Amino acid sequence: MQVIVFEDIRVLELKPLVNLKPVYGLYTGFRSLQAKLEHSIKGRVKLTWHLRRYLAPYYAEQHPALVINKVEEDEVLLVNGRLVCSEAVMAMITESAIEPGKAYLQEDDLLFARVHRRFIEDERGLMPDLIDTSRLAAELASESVTGFRIIRHIWDVIAFHPDEMLRDAETLELGHIAGNVHPSAALVNPSNIYVAPGAVVRAGAVLDADDGFVAVGEGAIVDPLAVLMQNVCLAPRSRVKSGANLYSNVYVGTASKIGGEVEGSIIEPFANKQHDGFLGHSYISSWCNLGAGTNTSDLKNNYSPIKLLLNGRDEMTGLQFLGLLMADHGKSSINSMFNTGTVVGTAANVFNAGFPPKEVSSFSWGGSAGFEPYAIEKAVETAKKVMARRNILMSSAYESMLRFVAAAQSRDSLFV
Repeated sequence: MQVIVFEDIRVLELKPLVNLKPVYGLYTGFRSLQAKLEHSIKGRVKLTWHLRRYLAPYYAEQHPALVINKVEEDEVLLVNGRLVCSEAVMAMITESAIEPGKAYLQEDDLLFARVHRRFIEDERGLMPDLIDTSRLAAELASESVTGFRIIRHIWDVIAFHPDEMLRDAETLELGHIAGNVHPSAALVNPSNIYVAPGAVVRAGAVLDADDGFVAVGEGAIVDPLAVLMQNVCLAPRSRVKSGANLYSNVYVGTASKIGGEVEGSIIEPFANKQHDGFLGHSYISSWCNLGAGTNTSDLKNNYSPIKLLLNGRDEMTGLQFLGLLMADHGKSSINSMFNTGTVVGTAANVFNAGFPPKEVSSFSWGGSAGFEPYAIEKAVETAKKVMARRNILMSSAYESMLRFVAAAQSRDSLFV
C-alpha cells in the first residue's frame, strides 16, 4: 500500500507562507512538518508526496530520491500534509489499521483515508492540484477522531510552537558538548545543552539551560556575549551575532543569521536579521531580510486577542501574542515597525516611516503611505542576488515558481 502525504484545498488558506513551499515545508518547533514525519518514520514505511503542480519541479530538484505526484500502487493511504506528527499519527501510518474505503475526520479535516487509486487519479493518471477532501469524504465511510494536531490557520505555526519545541527536543543528545566552546563562555546546566561537532561558542557567550534546553547545531556559531536561554535551537551553519538575546522558544534555521532580541519565533533557513531590534512570536520565511532596527509588536496594549487581516477580512486568532508572519523573500528597511499580527507576502518590500498595513500583498513595494506592484523582473533580479550571496544559484525551476506566484498575485492583487 502506497502512503501519499497530500495537500488539500485548505492549504490555500495558509498563503502567503506556502506560496513557495508545500504545506509540509512549514516549521513549528525546530523541524518542518515533513522532517517530523521522516524523523519519526525512520524508514519503516516509504513516504511519497503530493503537492501543487507549480511547486513540483523545484521540489523534485531538491529531493530527487522522492516520489512526487505519482500514484504507484492500487491501494493508497492518504495522510494530510497539514498534520503535525505524533505517536498517534505514526500508528495510523505504520500499523495498517485503516480499512479500505474508510476516512478519518477531525471536525471537517480529513486526516487519513484508505482509497483505491481511482479516487485520486483522473483519466490521464494525474492527481489533482489539490485534493478536495470534502468530496472524497462524501464517497467514503467516515469516522470522527480527536486529539490530532493539524495546521488549520496561518497562525497555528506559532500557536503550536512552544509545545513542538519540547517534543522535538526529546530527540536531542542533551548533555553532549562536542564543539569548540571558549573557556570564558558560560554553560548553565550543561545536562540540558547540546553543542554539535564543528559548532563554535565564542568568548563570553551564555548558554543558559536552567529553564529549558539549548541546542547548537553542526557548524553553527554563537558570537561573543550572545545569550541563549529557555528553549533555543540553532540549525547547522546558523549564526547568532554578538550581544543578541534569544529566549523562550526560538528556532534559527540553517545558515540564517540572527541578532537583537528574539522571543517565541521561527526563522526558516537562509533568513537574515543580523541587527538590533525586537522580533517576537513571529514566523520569518527563507530569504527574508529584516533591516537594522526593525521591530515587531507581539502584544496589544490592552492585552486582548490579536486579529489578522487576511484577504481583506478580519480573522480572530485567539492568541495574546503574535507578531510578524513574513513569506519568502520579504524585506524591511532600516527602522521598520510592524504591528501585532502583520502578514507580509512573498517578495514584498516594506519601507518608509510608520506602521505599514497589517496585510501586505505579495510582490508589492511601499510602506505606510501606500503600496504599488513590485515588477517581477526586478524581484527576480534581487532574489538572484540575495541567493548568490549564500552561494546558491537560482535554478530555472525556482525562477518559474517565483514567476508563477507573481502572475497569480497580479491577477488577484489587492494593493492599498
